[in-house]
Amino acid sequence: MIPRQMSEIVHNQNPLIFSEAVTVQQACRSMRDRRVGAALVTGASGELVGIFTGRDAVCRVLAEGLNPTLTALADVMSRDPDVMPPRKNAVEALRMMQDGGYRHVPVVDGKKIIGIVSHGDFRGLEQARLDEETGLWERV
Repeated sequence: MIPRQMSEIVHNQNPLIFSEAVTVQQACRSMRDRRVGAALVTGASGELVGIFTGRDAVCRVLAEGLNPTLTALADVMSRDPDVMPPRKNAVEALRMMQDGGYRHVPVVDGKKIIGIVSHGDFRGLEQARLDEETGLWERV
């Protein structure tokens, strides 16, 4: 099986994107309504500046006692996330997620946001290939 490229996975995707000024409550409601675990955050000129995930909501908002109706994404998002270009393949994205300890990777072509991939977007064969590669490195 030829690993799928990011461009194939995010084809026709409409990622959830917010400005830095959007409140945590607004973002969480939209994430719930769209049934997604992460949203991309853009700066004034539309460039990717961060990612906001359910983990950010729990660890940076709830656990710290911040008011989600008053807290802007700019204050609690994960800044400057690792990104992947659309020409990379699924196994490379899974490897990046595994190495980085996160479940979402923005797909960006230059400064243009293409979409976002989640660990759950990948097929069993892609995960199996990563497991196989990891096993090989552990034996070397």
